[in-house]
Amino acid sequence: MNGLVRRLAPRTLRGRLSLVAVTTAALLMTVLTVAFNTVMDRHLRHQADAELGSRAAAVATTVDTSGSRVRVLETVNDRLLDSNVWIYTGKRLLEKPPSATAGGALTEAAARLAAHGDGTCTTVTVAEPRSVRLCARSVAGRGSTVTIVTALDLGPYRNSADAVLLGSLVLDSLMLACTYALTRLAVGRALRPVRTMTDQAAEWSAAGSDERFGAAGQPAELARLGASLDALLDRVGTVLRHERQLTGELSHELRTPLTRIIVELDWWGARPRSGAETRSTHEVIAEAAQAMRTICDTLLDDAREEAHTAGTAPGATAVVPVLHRLVDRLGTPERVTAVVDAAGAEPAAGVRPALIERIVSPLLANALRYAESTVTVSACPVPGGVRISVTDDGPGVPETFVDDLFQPGRRADPGDGHDGAGLGLPLARRLARSVGGEVTHDPTHTTGARFLADLPAG
Repeated sequence: MNGLVRRLAPRTLRGRLSLVAVTTAALLMTVLTVAFNTVMDRHLRHQADAELGSRAAAVATTVDTSGSRVRVLETVNDRLLDSNVWIYTGKRLLEKPPSATAGGALTEAAARLAAHGDGTCTTVTVAEPRSVRLCARSVAGRGSTVTIVTALDLGPYRNSADAVLLGSLVLDSLMLACTYALTRLAVGRALRPVRTMTDQAAEWSAAGSDERFGAAGQPAELARLGASLDALLDRVGTVLRHERQLTGELSHELRTPLTRIIVELDWWGARPRSGAETRSTHEVIAEAAQAMRTICDTLLDDAREEAHTAGTAPGATAVVPVLHRLVDRLGTPERVTAVVDAAGAEPAAGVRPALIERIVSPLLANALRYAESTVTVSACPVPGGVRISVTDDGPGVPETFVDDLFQPGRRADPGDGHDGAGLGLPLARRLARSVGGEVTHDPTHTTGARFLADLPAG
């Protein structure tokens, strides 16, 4: 049964609201129609009783009760007055309508009313659907009490009541039809902006548009809907940006190990190699593949959840060994010497080792790329954290490019002959900020470039 109701229910909101409106209007009209026809039926019955009372009063003027015996006087309109009139003195019938029989239903009903006394009325069904209304009125005399029972055919009154009921049903049907049509029209016009907003939201979300609905000039309900859709579009836009950013970061970070693999394979295939040389090539390829796996795991883990919202603390990581390992892994050009300054106490950072590598790796790669002869990597404790410094003796950052240094895809000189997509520094800063740290450029260092990576203490 419930399944049938669900299948028959309208599928659109406009149809459902129209059905609810029609159902509510039908219930209200049913109650009003029943109440109206009940009141009308009672009013018509009161009119009939009033007519019977007037007729009984007119008949009472023809009854003489001044003597010891009750007499019925003859009048000019005697035939009209005698029509459907019974006159009793006590239980004795003095006069009845010419058409009434002694044992008829109307006569017996009149006798019962006469026995009950003044002011009683009853309705007798003579032949379906014909009904007759009878009322009794008493007239006090000197010797006895006279009871006058008058009768009235309710046919005209019933016809009036039926006409009123039929008119009410026709009017109710017209009202329901108009209610349904007007509700569908009004709801359709009211939902038209919602349909338009839905289509626009779908189009904007698919295209990654920056357009938004806003709340200005909108009704309160549409303003709230627009705000919700704007927030949804913002989240979709954020997801799309993060997706593009993650794709760019992966391509940027994987370029170096892939290049190492390609170079080793080209070198190995250039001429026949000894077993030792082949094993060395395999070791380099395996190391590069492991680096690629570590890069993917680090970036994907960071994309799933921010490190500072993780359920457990990452613990403490000794920074200097990670820096040594990173320098050895990246390698240095022939003209450049990379030095890890481990003077003093070895600081510990509250960041995973793989994430430290991913933060420092772009800084170190840039320093090795642009350095003239020396790159220095150092780590020292600072209040509340650890500061890693990567310094080179290259040309430094052009003053005109400082403001765009951490913008994704921006390079100071795209034609300088160095590879890179301008994603390394933005990646390092984003990863550092994800754990509550920061990556900055030190403008006070003028003999080359210096980048600082501040990480929380372990």
